Amino acid sequence: MKNDRLNRPIMGLRWSFFIAGLVILGFGISLTMQVRDFGIGPWDVFHYGLYEQFGLTVGSWSIIAGIVIVVVSSIARKQIPQIGTILNMVMIGVFIDFFNWILPEPEWLVSKIAVFVMGTIITAIGIGVYVAPSIGAGPRDSLMLLLTDWLQWKVSTVRNGIEITVALAGWLLGGPVGAGTIFIALFLGSLVGYSLPLSKQLLNFLIRKGERYENIYEGSLRPNHNDRIG
Repeated sequence: MKNDRLNRPIMGLRWSFFIAGLVILGFGISLTMQVRDFGIGPWDVFHYGLYEQFGLTVGSWSIIAGIVIVVVSSIARKQIPQIGTILNMVMIGVFIDFFNWILPEPEWLVSKIAVFVMGTIITAIGIGVYVAPSIGAGPRDSLMLLLTDWLQWKVSTVRNGIEITVALAGWLLGGPVGAGTIFIALFLGSLVGYSLPLSKQLLNFLIRKGERYENIYEGSLRPNHNDRIG
């Protein structure tokens, strides 16, 4: 019973981190899209290119691409996808469309640069926060892991190959490729390298703090110890 009482708030905290990370990630991606003349991230180029050619919304194509990837990965691995993977697939698309709807496009060059850099940093923070609780990898991360196992190549090689391929496909579809695309490809991984361990440290700190707080109420009452007993 004690473990159940402890596990419930811990799981609640982990899920809160996961959902907060998806919101932050969607916000960061949308910020970079407000200055898309600089170019955007490789997968976003692909989603934007599909939007340019076939309509719907960028977020809708993010969800559709995610569904295809999840189905292929699940069949190849003969595994049912985690609930976190499915929520990642849907919620990121929803948040991208929501923030694209409410965010204004900056007009001045300096503000465009600032918004793009800030968007890249926030995207990295969002990735770190949502990955930290280990609730479920996103569809694109699942594809990367599948190809890594299948081809027996390094993760970095597979990741770079995927991003180059989808960026090229997105560019052919009319998606915005530019210096910003290269900037994200070069620096996002390094930024996540900082945000992920910091997010894990924060999550573990909050879990330990919650456990200590819970344990205060698990001890036995002692007479005459400010409890009005005895």
